[in-house]
Amino acid sequence: MAESLRDGRFVVVGSLGEGSQGHTFDGVDKREGQPVAIKRFDVRGAASWKDVDLAEREARVLQSLSHPRLPRYVDRFEQDGALYLVMEKIEGESLGALHKRHATLGERDVVRLLRDASEVLDYLHGRAPPVIHRDLKPGNVLRRPDGSFAFVDFGAVRDKLRPEGGSTIVGTFGYMAPEQFQGRALPGSDVYAIGATAVAMLTGREPEELPHRGLALDVRAALKGLASGALVDVLEKMLDPDPDRRASRIAPLLGRLEGKGVRPARGRPPASTRTEADRYVDRFARRQARRDARRAERAARRSLRGRGRMPFPLSLVTTLVFLAATLAVSIVTQVAIPIVLTVLSIFFARRALTSAAAAVRGAGSRAVDAMDRARHGMRDEPPAAEPRTRVADEGGPRVRIDEPGEEEEDSREDQKLRR
Repeated sequence: MAESLRDGRFVVVGSLGEGSQGHTFDGVDKREGQPVAIKRFDVRGAASWKDVDLAEREARVLQSLSHPRLPRYVDRFEQDGALYLVMEKIEGESLGALHKRHATLGERDVVRLLRDASEVLDYLHGRAPPVIHRDLKPGNVLRRPDGSFAFVDFGAVRDKLRPEGGSTIVGTFGYMAPEQFQGRALPGSDVYAIGATAVAMLTGREPEELPHRGLALDVRAALKGLASGALVDVLEKMLDPDPDRRASRIAPLLGRLEGKGVRPARGRPPASTRTEADRYVDRFARRQARRDARRAERAARRSLRGRGRMPFPLSLVTTLVFLAATLAVSIVTQVAIPIVLTVLSIFFARRALTSAAAAVRGAGSRAVDAMDRARHGMRDEPPAAEPRTRVADEGGPRVRIDEPGEEEEDSREDQKLRR
């Protein structure tokens, strides 16, 4: 039976993985109808207070971040002696999974990885104080169905820089910059980790298995025949073991790549590599985008209700004036004038006057309807959703097909997602 959390709001439906900082579950946010990742950290089983501090720090930092290539914070709570962090589930396959089955990335895909990582690192390192991930590696990078990359797992994040050092040593061997072994995590440490990840995905091997010169990874020897000289130059600058000589940002290096004709891969992966799961994720993303747009529109309508409303006394007077005017127009156009015209039709042109009476009644009805719409418009009530109409032509007769309105369509999609 699926486990429920937070008074039934979140339901655990599977496992996504387990690491040193806790277990991550696949879940569903029933209130929002969206998939989520639920990270559980057993506080009572923590080896030291530092482990608890890292878990608390991950929740605090993730809550402060907002970037399309990072998971969105959803909730944080404690239950049954465990700390739970709930975040958006980003669909895609981790580079770690690709690496385990000895799959590699081509140069254009690696350039796109560098470009996407550059955006994220500029965002993280540009905050005050800078946020340093400290554990970037293939397992913490997701390749989305459209070929772009997202970056997850902030369990080792550091959000404060202390000039005197003293940082806990956190990271993964082979992807850690040398200064991290001294407890000094710097923004350039994340640049080093992305460079090591790129080399690992190009070669299909772990960085420590590749040729080295002293403390430096011999990028040129490792990538011989696998990457262009321009990309090798960029990765050498990212993987310099000396943090003072190492590139502190990736963006300036990308300009050199594009100047030499090396372009990042764009769009979706080739159709031959796309699975049914990829196509399902695409369909889910499109449905989710439509639902989010409709929800935003409805929220905007709700927020507008009540704005600009008249004070109650003035609103009451206005309503009474509208009712009196409507009654007067109805009596004149529906009763008084038609009676006069009908009487005159006995003595004069019967057909013309009878038509005139009918025309007056019709005009009066339209006037009353317009006044009623105006009165409701003053109350800022949005009109009911109308069905959209399209024309189908499949080689036969043209047929009108009434499609459901937004509310009905959204309800149907919600039902499908629940199933």
